[in-house]
This record gives sequence, C-alpha cells and structure tokens, in this order.
Amino acid sequence: MHLSIYLHIIIFANVILIVKGMKFWNGSKTSALRMVSFAGLILTLCLGLSIPMQGQEPYKIRKIVIDPGHGGKDPGCSGKHSREKEIALAIGLDLGKKINEAFPDIKVIYTRQTDIFVPLNERAAIANRNKADLFISIHCNYISIRNRATGSETYVLGLHRAEDNLDVAKRENASILLEEDYEKTYDGFDPYSPEGHIILSLFQNAHLEQSILFATYVERAFEQLSRLPSRGVKQAGFLVLRETTMPSVLIETGFLSTDTDENYLMKRENQLEMAATILKAFTKYKNEVEDPVVADTTSRKPVATVAGKSDSTQTLTSRYPEGTLEVAYRIQIAASSSSIPGEQFRHIEDLEVVKEGEMYKYLVGYFSSAEAARPRLSALKVNGFEGAFIVAYKDGKRIKV
Repeated sequence: MHLSIYLHIIIFANVILIVKGMKFWNGSKTSALRMVSFAGLILTLCLGLSIPMQGQEPYKIRKIVIDPGHGGKDPGCSGKHSREKEIALAIGLDLGKKINEAFPDIKVIYTRQTDIFVPLNERAAIANRNKADLFISIHCNYISIRNRATGSETYVLGLHRAEDNLDVAKRENASILLEEDYEKTYDGFDPYSPEGHIILSLFQNAHLEQSILFATYVERAFEQLSRLPSRGVKQAGFLVLRETTMPSVLIETGFLSTDTDENYLMKRENQLEMAATILKAFTKYKNEVEDPVVADTTSRKPVATVAGKSDSTQTLTSRYPEGTLEVAYRIQIAASSSSIPGEQFRHIEDLEVVKEGEMYKYLVGYFSSAEAARPRLSALKVNGFEGAFIVAYKDGKRIKV
C-alpha cells in the first residue's frame, strides 16, 4: 500500500517536470533532460503496474516534519504585543518535544529551530528529502479589522471555497517576496494575484484524504479544548503545501488581530497547551492510518441505478466484485425520491444509486472497515456533503454499523 502511494508520487513528479519543461525543449541539454525524465516516467509506470503490493511491510509513521511559519527577516503577522514567527516557533518546538516523548520511535525534523528565514519551497524540500510521513506547518492568523475574527483554522491544499480562504493564502504566500529570484523559483507566481492562487489551488495533493483526516482531528481537538473557537477545516492554495509529497496541513492557531486570541497565544502555558492539543489529534490520526486494511478499488466502476423491492433491507446487486468482502462499508451521501442524481453529484466518479424501499440511496466507495472509510468521509464533508455517513452491507443486505 505504502509503496503504491510512493510510485504514484514519483509518476506525478515526473509529469510535472515534463510539463514545466515543455517550453524549453529547444535547447539540446534541456531536451536530453526531458527525454531522461520521460524515460523515468515510463519506467515508473511499468513498475507501478508490475510490482505486487502483497507482503509489504506494514505502514508506520516514522518521520514528521514540523514547520514553524515565517522567521528571520519575515516576521509574519504582528499583533499589538506579539509576532507570528515567535509564537509559531514556540508551539512548533513544543509539539516536536511532546511527539518525541510520546513516540520515541518517531523522528521529528524541523524546518527551523531558531529565528532564521527559510524559503517556502525549501520547507517542502526538507520534508521531501527526509521522506516524511506528515508535514505540519504552524502559523497565526490575521485580518485587517481588529477584533473581528477569532479561533483556529486548519488548512489543506485545494480550491478556495471562500474569499476569506483566499485572503489567508495570499498573506502566507507573500513570504516569497523576501526571497531572491522568487519569480524564477515559483514560475512567475504572483502572491497577490487571485488568478495565480486559483491555478495553484488546482494542484492535486496525492494525500488529500489523509491531510483532511488529520486536519479534522486537529480542529476537533481545538473544539474540545474550548479555549478558542474552532473555525473548521478549510482548503486554499498554499505554496508551502503545494510541493510536499506526504499528508500536509497548515494550522492557523488563532488571530493576532483579536485581543482574546493574542493574549491567549502569548502566554507560555497556553503555547504548551496548544502543542498538547495538536499531539492529541496526531495520536488519533496515527492510530487510524497505521496498518490500514483498505480494499482495492482501482478497477471498480460506477454502477447504474438498481431497482429494488419495498423491503428496506433489500438485496443489493452491484457490479462490484462479489465475495470480495464479508462486510462492505460504504458512504451514503444523500437519499432522494429520484433515481437521477442532481448536478452537485456529477463530479463523483464512483457514485452508485441504489433503490431501497421507496427511496434511492446515493452511495460512494467500497471499504473493508469503517476505519478505512473515514478519510473519504472526511473529504466528502469538507467538499459540501456534510450529512454523509458510513453504512455497511453483508450478503447484499444493509446492516447496522
């Protein structure tokens, strides 16, 4: 399973390298480089198709990269009495220490441990070079109007679903202006351009579901802490998340533009409390993603509407392989009197519409356990299907989860 993920990442990286290089193919040296990249792409495709996944070593989280935002000549945002770079560093170092204490077998790597400036692309490169299993970027939030917003937000890479998300991404990405040759390094990206952020947000994170799962646990932990309100999991185009090849999140711990948030985050005991809360979320995430048992769904296709009986637990016939799982866990995203999905469902490739009684149930996914289904459930909830929930079928009949 883990090897399969890395093969997909290698393929994705080769594709990006080739696409980026298309406009330079006139030069002989560059042409040769692209040909080598293309050959590497073909090789990894062949390997990805031929290497068996059975017998692989069970997946364990072994390395984590903690990224305290900003630093050095880049102070980040500033409150009345605090600076983002200092609070982010304190919480980041505390988090790393707590992870080491709780899980001595996990190696914690920092993008910075002192007040230095680290370019955004280098932060991701540190994680990639060390083959990290998780990337956690720590920040503080800010808006121009004092005392207007409060609470934490945890971001994953994706489309800006609100103007506020775009504003946060613009502010954090503006750090590149302090880097030399930033236009060349980031292919002409303009941190103040909405168009640039829209393009950036279209980059596909190979580990989006795992990122959303961890982000969800972080915000739930903050909500349970009840010090500052949780503003939830959000998606936006952050440069620091774009090039990481592992599950990655950016945590905005609170607003330095709000007195209650700033006063809380400035205190040393509260910084330790924030780190402990993130550790709590990480522990739950670790327990869920390690040694997962996930059914292979790569060859499965969406199935057409299935007509049924009036019995609420009618036998389910499907184009999914029979006898694959004793109990099949799925996700119900809606129920309707219509067998024809609305426009909001058109982008879901594995949608299956099943008639149960007088209603049509809209189902997605096919998993071996409820735990295996939860990352997909989290992703669906973030993308607007807030009422989605896990269901189970045995011998074609719906059973209690």
